[in-house]
Amino acid sequence: MSHANATPHSAPIYDYIIAGAGGAGLSLLHYLLASPILSNKQILVIDQSLNKTNDRTWCFWEIGDHEFESLVQHRWDAISIHAGSFSKELATSPFSYKMIQGIDFYNYVMTAAKLKPNVHWVEAAITNITEANAGQPQKEVLLKWEGGSAKAKMVFTSILPFKMNNLASVTKYDSIDRTANKTPFLWQHFKGRIVSFNQPVFNSQVARLMDFNVPQHGATAFMYLLPINEMQALVEYTLFSDQILEIPMYDLALNDYLAKHYPDFVYTIEHEEIGAIPMTHQSFSNFEAPIYAIGALGMAIKSSTGYAFQFIQQQCKSIVAQLEQGSVINTNVHNTRHRFYDAVLLHVLFYHKMEGAEIFKRIFAKNEAATVFKFLSNTSNLWEDIQIMRSLPTRIFLPAAIAVLRRRA
Repeated sequence: MSHANATPHSAPIYDYIIAGAGGAGLSLLHYLLASPILSNKQILVIDQSLNKTNDRTWCFWEIGDHEFESLVQHRWDAISIHAGSFSKELATSPFSYKMIQGIDFYNYVMTAAKLKPNVHWVEAAITNITEANAGQPQKEVLLKWEGGSAKAKMVFTSILPFKMNNLASVTKYDSIDRTANKTPFLWQHFKGRIVSFNQPVFNSQVARLMDFNVPQHGATAFMYLLPINEMQALVEYTLFSDQILEIPMYDLALNDYLAKHYPDFVYTIEHEEIGAIPMTHQSFSNFEAPIYAIGALGMAIKSSTGYAFQFIQQQCKSIVAQLEQGSVINTNVHNTRHRFYDAVLLHVLFYHKMEGAEIFKRIFAKNEAATVFKFLSNTSNLWEDIQIMRSLPTRIFLPAAIAVLRRRA
């Protein structure tokens, strides 16, 4: 592990510093090292903890294989949606729904990167990131941590003002900063368990994407159940709301759900994860070039669903392509049309214009799963967008769209 213990004047200079070794930072590192043009650049990776744990699960849908296919723990080619008496199973073709464990991803990227002599590592909390020579033609960034500092031509940071896998940290941030928020802001908060039963209980081919028949707590709440095999599944209680629950409330919902659906079977809890993902168009970053925000800090999360993994990959690939070409760095991954749709849906949910369960039920009831997945992954065309919109009541969504346009004006 390389430590730079120097004064700012003699701080070592890197081509790039990656601040934060989470999903976004390590994705960017991966693509930099895969680039024939950039793979030998001097790179510093700094994080408060480089000892990674299995702190999250990433799920996403896609057609065909992708960069991290070898890490996919399980995939599903059918999903089901449940709300009240409504229940529907949909084939996802040509998409597959896939799951990657956080620890597998971290280990995969870090193991390869630690073999590279041009990648340097610091385990420390960052104290400051500032432009080092403002006004000079060749910009540099000075990054400081307790006991050291370094400079770089560019810094890519994913470090949020709160920890997404720590509800106490989220709540603390929330109480301080939400009053300054001018746009709708919800948390997607959840607690999940990987449970193992003592005999087969699951259909491992079908992912239960949304089961709204759970306590709503005045929000949009659903259970998410992903069978890894016939005896094991990830089951997660998820809510979209502006208030984080007390931890026992998540446990109660999970216990009741498992008892209701599998009353005669014994299970053990293999693993737990808990967290909160921001659903908003509010920016958490005021950095400017040559300091770039990536990941959740860089608005890579889709604000209406909380999905992030594929958008982070898209963002990091795009940054590396721009670095290769020597072009101006643009980190935006959500195009204007889909960003607008996200803002409208967020407005409807935030102001309780319509229950989330009813919105998603209508979307899935009236459309093919592939059309919905395209829409939610920002790859739908205008005709497909219209199909989705026809599923929803104009009297609710048109005023919401007008309100969003007025706010932007």
